[in-house]
Amino acid sequence: MMLPSSILWFLFLFISSCASINGVSVSKKIGHGYRLVSLMQSELDGGYLVGYLKVKKPTSIYGPDIRNLRLFVKHETENRVRVHITDADNPRWEVPYNLLPRTAPPPIITKTRKINFSSNFSLPFYAGSELIFSYQPDPFAFTISRKSDNQILFDTSNFNFFFKDQYIEISTRLPETASLYGLGEHTQPDGIKLKPKVPTTLFTTDKPALNLNTDLYGSHPVYMDLRNNGGNVSTHGVLLLNSNGMDVFYNGSSLTYKIIGGLLDFYFFSGPSPLDVVDQYTALIGRPAPMPYWAFGFHQCKFGYKDISVVQGVVDGYKKAKIPLDVIWNDDDHMEAAKDFTLDPVNYPRDKLLNFLNQIHSEGMKYIVLIDPGISVNTSYGVYQRAMAKDVFIKLDGKPYLAQVWPGPVNFPDFLNPNGVSWWVDEISRFHQLVPVDGLWIDMNEASNFCWGKCTMPTTHQCPVPKSTTPWDCCLDCQNITSTRWDDPPYKINASGFSAPLGFNTIVTSAVHFDGTLEYNAHSLYGFSQTIATHKALLGIDGKRPFILSRSTFVGSGSYVAHWTGDIKSTWKDLKYSITTMLNFGIFGVPMVGADICGFFDATTEELCSRWIELGAFYPFSRDHADFGAPRQELYLWDSVAKSARNALGLRYKLLPYLYTSLYDAHKTGAPIARPLFFSFPDFAPSYNLSTQFLLGSGVLVSPVLEQNATSVAAMFPPGSWYNLFNMTKVVVSKDASLVTLDAPLSEINVHVYEGMVLPMQRGGTISKQARETPFTLVIAFPYGADVGEAKGKVYIDDDERPEMTLVDGEASYIEFEASFKEKTVKISSNVQMGDFVLEKGLIIEKMTVLGLQGKVKDLVIEVDGNTLVNTTSVSFNYIGGMQKIDEVNKKGLVVEVGGLQLPLGKSFSMSWKMDTMG
Repeated sequence: MMLPSSILWFLFLFISSCASINGVSVSKKIGHGYRLVSLMQSELDGGYLVGYLKVKKPTSIYGPDIRNLRLFVKHETENRVRVHITDADNPRWEVPYNLLPRTAPPPIITKTRKINFSSNFSLPFYAGSELIFSYQPDPFAFTISRKSDNQILFDTSNFNFFFKDQYIEISTRLPETASLYGLGEHTQPDGIKLKPKVPTTLFTTDKPALNLNTDLYGSHPVYMDLRNNGGNVSTHGVLLLNSNGMDVFYNGSSLTYKIIGGLLDFYFFSGPSPLDVVDQYTALIGRPAPMPYWAFGFHQCKFGYKDISVVQGVVDGYKKAKIPLDVIWNDDDHMEAAKDFTLDPVNYPRDKLLNFLNQIHSEGMKYIVLIDPGISVNTSYGVYQRAMAKDVFIKLDGKPYLAQVWPGPVNFPDFLNPNGVSWWVDEISRFHQLVPVDGLWIDMNEASNFCWGKCTMPTTHQCPVPKSTTPWDCCLDCQNITSTRWDDPPYKINASGFSAPLGFNTIVTSAVHFDGTLEYNAHSLYGFSQTIATHKALLGIDGKRPFILSRSTFVGSGSYVAHWTGDIKSTWKDLKYSITTMLNFGIFGVPMVGADICGFFDATTEELCSRWIELGAFYPFSRDHADFGAPRQELYLWDSVAKSARNALGLRYKLLPYLYTSLYDAHKTGAPIARPLFFSFPDFAPSYNLSTQFLLGSGVLVSPVLEQNATSVAAMFPPGSWYNLFNMTKVVVSKDASLVTLDAPLSEINVHVYEGMVLPMQRGGTISKQARETPFTLVIAFPYGADVGEAKGKVYIDDDERPEMTLVDGEASYIEFEASFKEKTVKISSNVQMGDFVLEKGLIIEKMTVLGLQGKVKDLVIEVDGNTLVNTTSVSFNYIGGMQKIDEVNKKGLVVEVGGLQLPLGKSFSMSWKMDTMG
């Protein structure tokens, strides 16, 4: 039996770290740690600590130690503390402050109060409002603890601490009760909870996401630590802000970082709830970006739509099948010879494309195209000419670095270069004048390269190879580079899952940016820097809210873009894994995320595609996409898939106001749109690694079928009442973690709403523009059969073309709903903030759907803006189902519908009635 490669890698490194030479362990010979030699406290800028560390005994393993380090500690907010450690004598690379705005540590310490300059330090800790920094001087170590419960959150004592130019190692102790999440981007087959002894590598790489437990497109060195100590539950977060490649080893009782450059810039977030952690984290890195309303509609794409007539046919196919569709996409098929910002004059002539866009725009649909960062090396190509004139390309040995992607030989723009940004902004503006696209898809931006090493144009053959069926085969003349310490560093991270050279299928790491910045340091920022430039470009065209989809991401990317999970296969396993990746990106601050529905590589099957659209209809970002070599898989091609799509997407489009309000919450607080169950139920320990179900917002539970030939699903429900949104008479009343078997025939998915929710829904439609104009229904979920209950909800509505997602009178409205049941009386009310916008739109509430109660409506009273409605003759009452016990968990409920309402959404209302005993 062969061990998985990830386990072999972990064992190799463990053995290497524990091996001994002449009785001296290798790990000790890497270094001997540091001692704290001075510590000062400043009262400036709210106060901070500055200390200086000296290496105890220098060694040369992985390079010489940096002899003197500077320690900077600052309580930046009540719930965030920063620990920054760097070379005390020379500047070191760190994430540029103009890319990720934050406060820089002071270069010089002035007006300080000396605490102690001896080995007997008198101040053993440095406390903020909630977090405490403590230290030991020799060997230097530090801990972070939380005041409110005295928990130690991060503890480096009794571990190695090495700091060399190209190797930094630091560890923390972890209790057995810790459940860790984050540290991506990876495809995790074992679920969202990090599994011990599975090493994590962070280094942005064009490695298909079908590869498990290896570095992928994004780098997010942040984790969330959830601890349940005998029912006392708390959560905190840890970010190591560093863009260099790193391995992270979690063995259950400790976590070790091994980083090949930069510095240590830790941020600790006190929590104590999961939602608190993402709030505190995104307050630092940037709140999730506003998205247009239509972005929550359904999207269709495929690599291989050979001409505009095919695209038109796809749109027509969805219309005929009455399947919702908001956005049609092109991969690079629209381009001339795969060159950015061009149109194929034969297959996508501008006049025909503009006619098509005029048609779909008139119906409320949108159009998005792909652009890659690699710019074709072609002296007759205007984009390349202007780039060369502005000197915007990344260089190697003084010349633009030569690589190969879809158009053949390419150079890569430098988005750290202000000239590169202005050039990119101009090219997008030019292209938008050519084709008024509604958003952009930036792909291959890790950056991806079909070759590797130092390459030159071939002299013996053409490149690209004419009519090649394998354009991903390298046709340049290339030599591997191993002569520099940047291309061949002393410590080899587990890049691409097999310790590949850092420049493997990407830009060589000895290449340089405009100011001398090494690609070695900035590599994982490439997609992030392109994201910022693209966002600036789109925002500058017409001032509308941009939509950008990016494959490569970094800390802070969610402030600008949506993300999809990359190149996956059409398999049942990939269907399942997509949930974990989606949930991770919510933690990373990128809530607008989804996977390629029905799979990207290979042929999907009718059953798999049916189940995938049932799940994918509830991804925050919902798109069907397939590779060039895969057969067509539009949802209307099979009757059963079309039925599943109409069913699942039909509910999605009714839930659009709820999804959009969840985005508003994300933009204000970082709360993920799709989230693990423990975000709403942190005390419910059985959910800590539940990765086959998820919540939308705080209380809508999605339980998909993930196995072939299944007609039921075993689902877990946190204690309480859960109502099926497809048939609200079906209720699950859960008391524990027992799995509940739910019927799930091929065309059905189970989606439930939790007690205590007021869920705003609309009638739906096939295009979001139409759906958002329809009347509202409020679904009010009380505990099943209870004598007392409460429920709350909200809805945010705005002009989604505005760049900001803020409450502005006349441009947005925010309505809160409250409902209660007590002494057989139901009360429902709303509180409207800035109602003019929805009043102008004419939006109304037409129906209340009340769940969990018994009886008939009696003595109805309705008030609008404090005025009682005398005439309620238009109001109707409908009763569906009835209270019935199926078994200990499954019940039948009574649905009470109060219809015929004409309540203006923009005016505060109150309603009350008695629930009379049914005869």
